[in-house]
Amino acid sequence: MSQKGTGMKAILAAVTTLSLLTAACGNSNSASGVPEDGSPLPVSIMSMYFTPEPPGPDNVVVQEFEKRTNTDLNITWVSPNSYGDKVNVTLASGDMPDLMLVDDAFSAQLRTMVQQGAFWDLTPYLDDYPNLKKFPEESWINTKQADGKNYGIPRVRPVDGGSFLFLRKDWLDNLGMDVPQTTDELYETLRAFTQDDPDGNGQDDTIGFTGLVTQSNMGTYSGIVSAFTQNNGDWKDVDGKLVNVNLMPEMREALEWLSNAYADGLISEDLAVLKESQTKDQLNAGRAGASQNTVEAAWEPTEAQRKSNPDADFLPLVSMNGYVNKDGGFFGMFLIPKSVPEDKMKKLLELMDYGASEEGGTLASYGLEGVHYDEENGIKTVTEQAKADIVASQALGQVFIQYDPYLRAYRSGMPQDVFERNKQIIDERAKISMPDKAIGLYSETNVSAGPELGKDIQDIKTKIVLGKLPLSAWDDFVEKLKTNTDLQKITEELNEAYAQRQAAS
Repeated sequence: MSQKGTGMKAILAAVTTLSLLTAACGNSNSASGVPEDGSPLPVSIMSMYFTPEPPGPDNVVVQEFEKRTNTDLNITWVSPNSYGDKVNVTLASGDMPDLMLVDDAFSAQLRTMVQQGAFWDLTPYLDDYPNLKKFPEESWINTKQADGKNYGIPRVRPVDGGSFLFLRKDWLDNLGMDVPQTTDELYETLRAFTQDDPDGNGQDDTIGFTGLVTQSNMGTYSGIVSAFTQNNGDWKDVDGKLVNVNLMPEMREALEWLSNAYADGLISEDLAVLKESQTKDQLNAGRAGASQNTVEAAWEPTEAQRKSNPDADFLPLVSMNGYVNKDGGFFGMFLIPKSVPEDKMKKLLELMDYGASEEGGTLASYGLEGVHYDEENGIKTVTEQAKADIVASQALGQVFIQYDPYLRAYRSGMPQDVFERNKQIIDERAKISMPDKAIGLYSETNVSAGPELGKDIQDIKTKIVLGKLPLSAWDDFVEKLKTNTDLQKITEELNEAYAQRQAAS
């Protein structure tokens, strides 16, 4: 080969190499998925929103978030009314965004795709992201898949402060009674609230407890039932095995208590057809002395009553019979598909970790201080500008969330003393609260036969509480339930999943 030819090849090779280097530096879609020139990381996200309108790409807080994280966020906002359908279609298409919120962390479709390796196993990486690790342990445990691994970042929620019993503290004071600690004491409290004129107006116009049951569960009365069963949900760990609580004698005791309370007129007469809005109306009007909801939700009827009675006070209870439930710590989770390169996956975890920091979480949910919110004594008050700019925890705060154990302690307009008391109640609950052991466990039989079986169980419970059937009917029903082939199969499958998850942890 001539010297000229050799030199030309060298020049061509150099030009080719330079071209590749230039392309790599200028290409935001490099093999790693991370721009090598320091330009913003492109991130596609799918999430839901609860504001009247979703934030647009020119949203001031989205843009500020991009600036602080050096990202280019392309967010697909979907209404919660159609989110489940959108998730199903997107998963089926295989064309998934970099970060995708799934509202059902244990759907059959998702389980299958996890088994097929469609998503990153994040378990080995999480220790490098301190703010995500601050999420409650339950948030991570309860979002593990069947193999005991975490394939998603929980959309974190508090584990304490959830739906439980609350009652009129001012009525207790009027009657000279203490806060009830046991179901026996609660029964006497509801009797007094119903029969002893707790509001002092000289009229027989109050009821102890207002609430409803549904076709599939005990609804507002679940806290009372749980106080007897000492369990959150339908499945209780007994010596390392899951047992359905309906087979336990404590469920019979709960039904006996409720049927007596109904016969004595201490709870809602129309509990089987009552609507949630009607129970709220009774509480807000001062007609009912107790119900069940989250800690901060007890402020709603308190505020309504204080317009005419400044001493009105609904007190969330710490426990009943020494029991209070612990929530799951998540509402869906964000997945990263395996099509995302590892380097970019780590950057996405870094982004979510910033969103879980105090700075990132505050920015996402509240925006800019002095513009979108003002803060005093630890309470952030949103401005009208926040509404105009669509800045809220119901929007970008659904994606980037700092864990707040006191999220269920405050509502707008609540005075400082109530807020501080609610935080103390949550702290006290956290010392004793009990989780639902069956969250996330899969039983194929439960998917197919569980809903109908659950309706049958609830139907006889409701009839017994209403006095349409004697308590002995429950005894007969339980004997048949023990030999029910569907329940036996569900129990077997759930225990297999339970053992597998425990072994993998």
